[in-house]
Amino acid sequence: MNITIIGTGYVGLVSGTCFSEFGHEVVCVDHDATKIAALCQGQVPIYEPGLADLVTKNTAAGHLRFTSDLSQAVPEADAVFLAVGTPSSRRGDGYADLSYLYDAARNLAPYLAGYTVVVDKSTVPVGTARQVERIIREVNPVANFDMASNPEFLREGAAISDFMRPDRVVVGVESEQAAAILREIYGPLYLIETPIVVTGIETAELIKYAANAFLAVKISFINEMASICEAVGADAIALARGIGLDGRIGKKFLHPGPGYGGSCFPKDTVALLRTVQEHGVSARIVEAAVEVNAAQKARMVKKIRDALGGSESGKTIGVLGLAFKPETDDMREAPALTILPALLERGAKIQAHDPQGMREAAKLLPATMAYVNDPYEVFTNADAVVLLTEWNQYRALDFTRARDKMRKPVFIDLRNVYEPRKIRAAGYEYHGNGRGY
Repeated sequence: MNITIIGTGYVGLVSGTCFSEFGHEVVCVDHDATKIAALCQGQVPIYEPGLADLVTKNTAAGHLRFTSDLSQAVPEADAVFLAVGTPSSRRGDGYADLSYLYDAARNLAPYLAGYTVVVDKSTVPVGTARQVERIIREVNPVANFDMASNPEFLREGAAISDFMRPDRVVVGVESEQAAAILREIYGPLYLIETPIVVTGIETAELIKYAANAFLAVKISFINEMASICEAVGADAIALARGIGLDGRIGKKFLHPGPGYGGSCFPKDTVALLRTVQEHGVSARIVEAAVEVNAAQKARMVKKIRDALGGSESGKTIGVLGLAFKPETDDMREAPALTILPALLERGAKIQAHDPQGMREAAKLLPATMAYVNDPYEVFTNADAVVLLTEWNQYRALDFTRARDKMRKPVFIDLRNVYEPRKIRAAGYEYHGNGRGY
């Protein structure tokens, strides 16, 4: 199949590359000529394990091309996937900014030739695909196309495996012809018996929001339980295991932490709330999850402050990890962006390390932040060290070696990576997340 992907951000680049790995002929389009030139040279603008190798492989094989010219990419396409960004509105009202998506629809419309399926792969509020269809028909009334929704469910840091071996593929369509083309595009997944869920367009759009909202609720729930554990002297890790072994609950997303972040959960939960408000209904559980997540980040600031004796002024804090999760350089809505500025404002000095995120972090965090090239350097002259992102290389640190570098051996494990007894045996004052025993 001939596939065109509009947008070479996280979703577009991963999707286009994986479609080409399936054997389809893929053209990725972006208006950013500098980015396209870099991609043509094999330079991938995001960090995602395995992505650069697949881009290089499929570009060399001729299955994957990059261009800024829609007139070269759209006319021959059997399907055009819209994978542009839909960030939160700059107005700060929680609505999704759909301007990039609507611009893409206007720009591609004149070049549609022959029957084409236009597929919305961006995360969008319910009803957006209808607006995209309306725009295309206004610009090109004779276009022969069907609209579809095909939301993505990729985890940053595991996107390639998620695409190649997904739990399910969701397809929202109104015609059997569109459904048939999308089934053929995803045909390589037939051998691994991947379920393909075919629904109406609005249902497909809502499935994406509902999935992210449910996971956000689960994260906020275990963080509330962690707070209760600290108050009553219980252990949140054992609690999570105790409830997670119940098949009705499941063990995934039951890990206490400093709050969820990233490109999906924060903006999608708020956008869902705006959608339900517009339709005169409520989503009180989702509202509570959003509130708990904001409170969790503030609670982490207090936890660090308390571990420092009640004040961070004049104290040096080492930080392990800045990205919102391991195996990505994504800093969008990372807990670090809330927690660290609050400490800096009260007079703390912060020295931080992240295997991939420091370049992006430097663009977003205060200029007073210091960055180091080795995890052990964050311990130097520190009054406390905070583990904020659970990168694998932080899971087996030599704490005896690191202790001698510190001014005061205090370790604050916001991800519960380490067993408290082990760290205390190494001479540290240990503070976990929800480990009240």
